[in-house]
Amino acid sequence: MMILDSLAWLIIAIPVLLLAVLAVELALGLIAGRPARPRIAAPHSAIILMPAHNEAAGIARTIALLQPALDVHIRLIVIADNCTDDTAAAAGAAGAQVIERNDPSQRGKGHALAFGRDWIKAATDTARPDCIVVLDADCEIDGASLRALIDTTCASQRPVQSCYLLRSAADDGAMTQISNFAMLIKNRVRQRGASVLGSPAILGGTGMAFPWALIESAPLATSHLVEDLVLGLHFARAGAAPRYLEAATTWSDPASQSDTLTQRARWEHGYIQTALQQGAPVMLEGIAKAKPSLAWFGLSLLVPPLALLMSLSLMALVVSAGLALLGATTAAPATLAGLLTLVALLLALAWMRDGRDTVSAATLARIPLYILWKVPVYLRLVKKRETEWVRTRRKGE
Repeated sequence: MMILDSLAWLIIAIPVLLLAVLAVELALGLIAGRPARPRIAAPHSAIILMPAHNEAAGIARTIALLQPALDVHIRLIVIADNCTDDTAAAAGAAGAQVIERNDPSQRGKGHALAFGRDWIKAATDTARPDCIVVLDADCEIDGASLRALIDTTCASQRPVQSCYLLRSAADDGAMTQISNFAMLIKNRVRQRGASVLGSPAILGGTGMAFPWALIESAPLATSHLVEDLVLGLHFARAGAAPRYLEAATTWSDPASQSDTLTQRARWEHGYIQTALQQGAPVMLEGIAKAKPSLAWFGLSLLVPPLALLMSLSLMALVVSAGLALLGATTAAPATLAGLLTLVALLLALAWMRDGRDTVSAATLARIPLYILWKVPVYLRLVKKRETEWVRTRRKGE
């Protein structure tokens, strides 16, 4: 029986560890209060870099919403990147300064940002800003959030990530709304909880800002599927850990239900690959350097997306319970079942506090269907992983 006992504990070990990490971040995220928006000090200069690939249909609206926040201190530069439509003309007509990049062999946001950064460095008529803000061409940020983001970045001299969320609409499919809720858990509740521990923030690719002194020589030119995550890892290990600023919010509209699945597959494949490669080394580096925040960051990276974590945990629960029927210890499946129950309770409390506007209780009851909906994403991770960046279609396209 000792062999069966050992096997049962071995099967649940990793799910128990990952669920425990998730539970800690959720609990701290629920306990922590929402921070007040920082007071704006003397104005800092900033340039917003907006990478745009074939965004002619919607970029004028994005610029119009952003325009009231622009002034003599805050400028917008649109990078029309490998476009085959009228993105450059549409952005220019909307009042933005536009630079164009055409290099189909180097695709992805990282290359576009490097191009924009290097253009600023080379421009003789453009002063170096105090910081660079990255905003996607389909995202919105209000003026107060933008100024708070800039001010916090310049004051801390560290990268800063705003709270990046997807806006749910009544006509969104149930799977899209639950996906939006999962993103809220990751980008608001868990980020809030991790920040209590002093852990570096995970960069979300948009609504993020960097001091010029850091971004000037940062390794931006990459085609990585999750270039933002990789960049955040670079800064965290270099001693300039990104900060989370919940007082500033960046919004985007979700893709359609079918395109949401494609988008999540691409991001989650990139995230899982990076986490498996970097999570444990970062954790061990934090331990070796006596930096608990860095160690926790590595451990937190190892927590997979919610649907995958729940799927793996339920599978481990079934197997360990089956072993218990054969005579193995019942403590192993009981421990895992207890943690699963705790996480479910914490997620319910997170919905009550932060998620009611994102997803209804009736829709949330479809989470088991959502997990099944995500199964093809994880099967493709084994059979045919996503390796290239592909633009996600916007609603109506």
